[in-house]
Amino acid sequence: MPDVQVRESLQRARQRLADALESAGRPADDASLLAVSKTKPAALIREAHACRQRDFGENYLQEALDKQAELADLTDIVWHFIGPLQSNKTRAVAEHFAWVHSVDRAKVARRLSEQRPATLGPLNVCLQVNVSGEASKSGADPDDLDALAAEVIALPNLRLRGLMAIPAPATSMAEQRRPLARLRQLRDDLRQHYPQAPLDTLSMGMSDDLEAAILEGATLVRLGTAIFGARTPRA
Repeated sequence: MPDVQVRESLQRARQRLADALESAGRPADDASLLAVSKTKPAALIREAHACRQRDFGENYLQEALDKQAELADLTDIVWHFIGPLQSNKTRAVAEHFAWVHSVDRAKVARRLSEQRPATLGPLNVCLQVNVSGEASKSGADPDDLDALAAEVIALPNLRLRGLMAIPAPATSMAEQRRPLARLRQLRDDLRQHYPQAPLDTLSMGMSDDLEAAILEGATLVRLGTAIFGARTPRA
């Protein structure tokens, strides 16, 4: 039996997502939860899996690889790498993940494509965009996005699925929606330029701005604390 807390937290998160989709006038299956499991033990991921959660997001590579080894019997888990990605870590990510949400440089994209095992099929990629213009945040400049997308689309072992952003915190719904709307518009512009790419994904929205993200078209909402509880500090 899954842990009661994880089960109840997932139920609440799913209901919140369902309510947000209904309020936005969107179909019930138009967006899904990405359970952000960074710093959480593999046991909690196993419990969430028992509650039919399949997509899990990890930020720290070695921690993620350890969990993947421990959970190797759960063959239907879909692993998403959502943290900053340095060039020296691309091989392990290419070999062990189905999705990468944090591609913001052509060099990283090329390495991921070169290092992706052919037996796994193309790696699903989201381009991370710095929509708030924060110097401390990772992400491509919006003005550079078109050229980056063109490079990624040309790589044989990557599949450009969409965009990801982590906007600056905002207190009002209007302030939350502004950068999310910009990300949606950037994705829509890329769709016009590159109809050959799926570009069906907007990875945006977390615990504090889920409703705003759904109003602006999010398809993957990243929730960690709301599912697993307060984050455990890393040693």
